[in-house]
Amino acid sequence: ELKILNAGKKPNLFVLPSSFSSLSSLKELDARAWKISGKIPDDFEKLSSLEILNLGHNDFCSLPSSLRGLSILKKLLLPHCKELKVLPPLPSSLVEVNAANCAALESIYNLSNLKSLQELYLTNCEKLVDIPGLECLKSLRMLHMSGCNLCSSIVKGKLDKVALKKLYSLSMPGSEIPDWFTQEVVCFRKRKNRVIKCVIICVVVSVDHQIPDDSRDQLNLLPAVEAKILRLSKPVCNTGVLLAGVPKTHEDQVYLCRYPNYHPLVSMLKDGDMIKVAMPDPPFVKGVEMKKCGIHLVFENDDDYDGDEESLDASQQSVSEKLTKFVRFSEEDTHVLDSGDEFETKMPEVEGREPNSFKLRNSFVLFFIVLSSFFLLLSWLVFIFVV
Repeated sequence: ELKILNAGKKPNLFVLPSSFSSLSSLKELDARAWKISGKIPDDFEKLSSLEILNLGHNDFCSLPSSLRGLSILKKLLLPHCKELKVLPPLPSSLVEVNAANCAALESIYNLSNLKSLQELYLTNCEKLVDIPGLECLKSLRMLHMSGCNLCSSIVKGKLDKVALKKLYSLSMPGSEIPDWFTQEVVCFRKRKNRVIKCVIICVVVSVDHQIPDDSRDQLNLLPAVEAKILRLSKPVCNTGVLLAGVPKTHEDQVYLCRYPNYHPLVSMLKDGDMIKVAMPDPPFVKGVEMKKCGIHLVFENDDDYDGDEESLDASQQSVSEKLTKFVRFSEEDTHVLDSGDEFETKMPEVEGREPNSFKLRNSFVLFFIVLSSFFLLLSWLVFIFVV
């Protein structure tokens, strides 16, 4: 019985035959770059043993609704399917969905049934307007949506403190880091009865695509930033900061990475150590600029409160609550500035509109003229009556 099918690249346009779905024992199907076009047979559920489905780098514009019938599918890989416009209902068993660089993707069916989903890759899905059901993905650990400008504001509003506490890696459009992060270098000091729980690193990066680099454009991540533990000025640990997804735009992208206590960047820390975030010299890839970076050390009890924190002072709020406010406030602040700019530009377009101060001054002048005329008339009538 055939378990794995990987036929390599197909040189010509290829259409999946209807008999394809008879491979009921198939566990993995790797159809990358088969140049699949046309309509995919709508009887995928017959591939009942399928756990990994890779259809990346193909030319189909839709997926069959029967995809939902793959009850034990773990990974659905669709990167660089540039004609794909819609993601249909997906099986609830999925752990990873990769639709990165699907430039035509406009909509995704509600994902709220994907309770086991841990990784969601949507980098450069520039036409995507929303991620329905994102707020229900309680197992999500990685969310990558750099270059997704159209849906970023909606998505940021769905990320609450529970989601941000569980996310190990998040990327999205943005140009700021939390102002309560320590920039570039932080010193670790042990605290009495409070062990360190994790290290959070936030960086803002942009890519200049006018500077050519073939290796950079073929990667799934940017090997452009690294974090080091320095002990007496000597590195004892060096790890790359996960900048998943290479944005196709030159605009700023923000990457937020959380390292748990079992990661060497946390477990190897000793009192007095320094954590430094910087770009390697020379750089691994060209055209990448790190514009801002910050580090925050999370100790025991810093991020353990699960209740409502709306009424608490910022100094009393959990780390994840403050991250939530940072994500949402940065977006709202942008909207306020945008609406203000729009107001300023639209006002002069109305012909004959007088400035408010000019209209107010004219009103007062008219008022005093009328009032003076009234008293003059009243005085004249009194004079006539008395005479």
